[in-house]
Amino acid sequence: MPDLTVLAWVALAVASVAVGVSKAALPGANTLAIALFATVLPAKESTGALLLLLIVGDGFALWLHRRHARLRALLPLIPAVVAGLALGAVFLAFASDVWTRRTIGAILLLVIGVTLWRRRRAAGGEEAAPAGRVAAATYGTLGGFTTMVANAAGPVMSMYFLAARFPMRQFLGTAAWFFAGVNLAKVPFSLGLGIIDASTLLLDLVLVPGVVAGALLGRALLDRLDQRTFERIVILLTVTGALYLLLA
Repeated sequence: MPDLTVLAWVALAVASVAVGVSKAALPGANTLAIALFATVLPAKESTGALLLLLIVGDGFALWLHRRHARLRALLPLIPAVVAGLALGAVFLAFASDVWTRRTIGAILLLVIGVTLWRRRRAAGGEEAAPAGRVAAATYGTLGGFTTMVANAAGPVMSMYFLAARFPMRQFLGTAAWFFAGVNLAKVPFSLGLGIIDASTLLLDLVLVPGVVAGALLGRALLDRLDQRTFERIVILLTVTGALYLLLA
């Protein structure tokens, strides 16, 4: 079990709740969890620890949204995602902890920028072009790489699902199956790289109740929360965390 301060444990608890909320109701909120985990733990260790909590959250997402999925829409993504996962595994095998931390920070800033750009286009009334094979290859590869290195594929894949013009319920259901499959596929890579071990399991065992609480909270807030206000808070905190990772 890592020797952490009380403040560090509080940060990890908040991050675990954010994982549950993101899986149940608000995709993208886990960027806050990514920043907090990578701030408290060594960068590579944070990736492995967060992965197991995300898998727990995936179980809740499937429970809530599985019936609305368009599973056939995921088939074109599979080859590109596998390629992205392999690239990410190679990067983690050779990158130092410092560069992994900085890469996580840069990825977070990138996906936040993409999210803000998407919102600006939507506010201007512009529609994304339907997703095709090129889009599937591009988003799939980038999604596989970012999820392997930083568990940060949420905003990337959200853009793909929006480009495919999924209604909200189909969006949530298809994303639930996608991330459940991808996160399980990452486990052998993570074990092979040594970023998941006995101490990781003990840490996550303590934090799992936070994921459960976050999922229940997200379910309760699904039809009540002001989405725009919540996204602004998450973006602000994530930018702060990403800048810290880049400059620390």
